[in-house]
Amino acid sequence: MAERTAPGRVDRRRARTRTALVEAAQRLLAEGRTDVPILEITELADIGVGSFYNHFDSKEELFRVAVAEALEWWGSLMDRLTADIDDPAVAFTQSFRMTGRLHRRHPELSRVLLNQGLELARSERGLAPRAFQDIRTAVDAGRFEVEDLDLALTMTAAAMLALGSLLHAQPDRDDAKSADLVALGLLRQFGLPADEAARICALDLPDLDVVDTLVG
Repeated sequence: MAERTAPGRVDRRRARTRTALVEAAQRLLAEGRTDVPILEITELADIGVGSFYNHFDSKEELFRVAVAEALEWWGSLMDRLTADIDDPAVAFTQSFRMTGRLHRRHPELSRVLLNQGLELARSERGLAPRAFQDIRTAVDAGRFEVEDLDLALTMTAAAMLALGSLLHAQPDRDDAKSADLVALGLLRQFGLPADEAARICALDLPDLDVVDTLVG
């Protein structure tokens, strides 16, 4: 019996070590501190230096994984919260509005995203491919009037990054109202009439307090 359970314990220990490294890297990314020695990363993760190389070949690889996993975490959550929405214009807007609220609810994750800049618009994981798909589907459904999908995605990413930067710089600013106003502006840019854009931006969002308890 001991021989059968040992591999499970080893796997769980390896998973915990890897998670600790990724979370340490995300903390450093949030602080804009990537020019640090591996020793500092392992101390932050509270593991031995030798354990680092059981999971990653270099700190550059670790930081790439840390960004990708942060993006995928939020993107997967948006998938879950918009899965039952049939209107792609609404799905796009709900995701944007919730992501706008991310900056206050998850400031460390927000800073990880902000420190990546417009590279986010070219990422193959996380928010960018999902937003691109929503925009394309909305165009195909006749909901959006967009001539250049890549440009529309870049506008969306730039708006979200600028919003996040402003919310961090102005902690008293209403994040929900600000996110909804930016979303409204994007919908107008994408060809929706003012009244329809306002209606979509006024739709109820999932209870993000409940969401936070589910995702930790």
